[in-house]
Amino acid sequence: MRNTSIVLLAVLGLFSASAFADPVTAQKLADKYAAIAKNIADSRHETYNGLNADAGKTFFNRELTIHGKQIACASCHTTNPANPGTHLVTKKPIKPLAPAANPERFSDLDKVEKNFEKHCLDIIGRDCTAEEKGNFIAYLLTVK
Repeated sequence: MRNTSIVLLAVLGLFSASAFADPVTAQKLADKYAAIAKNIADSRHETYNGLNADAGKTFFNRELTIHGKQIACASCHTTNPANPGTHLVTKKPIKPLAPAANPERFSDLDKVEKNFEKHCLDIIGRDCTAEEKGNFIAYLLTVK
């Protein structure tokens, strides 16, 4: 019985640790993008003021016309990234973007980069800048 309790506590500890791991990973990734954005600004002799969650929220909700339709990140992910979304074309469900609501969201950094590449091209027609990516993640980290 005692061994079962110890194993149960260890398993629960792993689950609770993983629930907090991805906001930490997301912050580390946002910090990486901020460092890249700062280096780019420095090379251009510009001022970089750091990550801006408000700019990330604006970016997330910004509507652009693509193939005659108004589209934004929020079109599929809803205006609240803590809520599940639905793909506009396939109607497949999409897990929440906010790490507080979906601790798996930033667990695979290669997948994060792949999704940024695909979605930035789909929505804004180009790769997102490091500053845009950092601000986007900074915004998602504020959503509870």
